Amino acid sequence: MRDPGTKTRGLALGLGLCAVAIAAGLQIQVASAQDKPAATPASAQAQTNGKAIYYVDFRARTAASYGHAFVWYGRADQKQIEVAGVHPATESVVPYILGHLIPVPAETGKSYGDLDEEYVTASYRVYMTEAEAKDVFAFIKRLESRSLVWNAATWNCVAFIQAIAMHMDLKVPGNHLLYPEDWVNQLKKLNGGRRYMSSPAVAQASSTKPPALAQKRAAPAYASAGGGY
Repeated sequence: MRDPGTKTRGLALGLGLCAVAIAAGLQIQVASAQDKPAATPASAQAQTNGKAIYYVDFRARTAASYGHAFVWYGRADQKQIEVAGVHPATESVVPYILGHLIPVPAETGKSYGDLDEEYVTASYRVYMTEAEAKDVFAFIKRLESRSLVWNAATWNCVAFIQAIAMHMDLKVPGNHLLYPEDWVNQLKKLNGGRRYMSSPAVAQASSTKPPALAQKRAAPAYASAGGGY
């Protein structure tokens, strides 16, 4: 799931079915995010000139198997890009195969191919204010620190970025077992292509007086070596 290549949509379906049965006790809670009205369309440049210059970009790329999902995040006016995602903690294919049956050690952050646009199959970027970004970026860091294992059925790359989307109160697809490309495209469709975490009017407001953020629902229970999150 790490080396870029041609997607093979049928790989490991049999193993995946076994993983669902074996990992039933490690089930991750998945819920649709709170409904929010779609933001009025406006240019990204207009928002950059205001206060919504931070972003999270939900991305999918090709891989030797069925693809990989991760996020870019940072400031739209800076070249530096932060990458967050979860994947088996090795270049070897063995932990990846075992991860369809049992949880295996994971690592987070950038993997090979995550910064190459040529491998991207889907992308959905959401802009936010400084106050919103401070909260969301801190959540991403906490999520990384607690993602100790990877499992194809319970805590995979799609489940990881889904948790971020839920924290942002975006509407999310109800299935983290979708192919990464399909999941990101459905995320964009469910949110009407919405470009901002808050409305344009709120996004333009001064970050020194942040709007009250919507109350976050309970975080899902993440599979880890030490138990629930």
